[in-house]
Amino acid sequence: MLLEGSCHCGSVRFSVESPHPYPYQRCYCSICRKTAGSGGYAINLSGLAETLRVEGSEHQGIYQAVIDGEKSSGERHFCRHCASALWVYDPSWPELVHPFASAIDSELPVPPERVHLLLDSKAPWVEVEARAGDKCFAGYPEESIAEWHQRRGLEMP
Repeated sequence: MLLEGSCHCGSVRFSVESPHPYPYQRCYCSICRKTAGSGGYAINLSGLAETLRVEGSEHQGIYQAVIDGEKSSGERHFCRHCASALWVYDPSWPELVHPFASAIDSELPVPPERVHLLLDSKAPWVEVEARAGDKCFAGYPEESIAEWHQRRGLEMP
């Protein structure tokens, strides 16, 4: 599925092909919460890095969080004008890019269930709204975004 996205002010626009477009994973880590949070969490999708096309790249910035005293390899791309979080790229997985669902303008499919992850670092004021069938994890689940889609027959060409 072709995902098209943009920042709030429209300075940065992008597109990426995603075989795994269901916005099912809610991340409650402090980095997501503080850089791209909504309701205390952020939702990442999965896209094929080789298909990422960007207009207005001169307006984007990159933030690399410091985790346990070390700079993360994850590159969080954002608009330098309006601060919208756009996507995460990590050279540890060079074939992937992870757009934030909040930056996607395309119609996204509704997930049949959700996964709430990194609950061990959620803010105390956040109430997890887990529904029947949702899974909750203190850390990362073992199942990847691709595996979650594959197991449910939800991969898209």
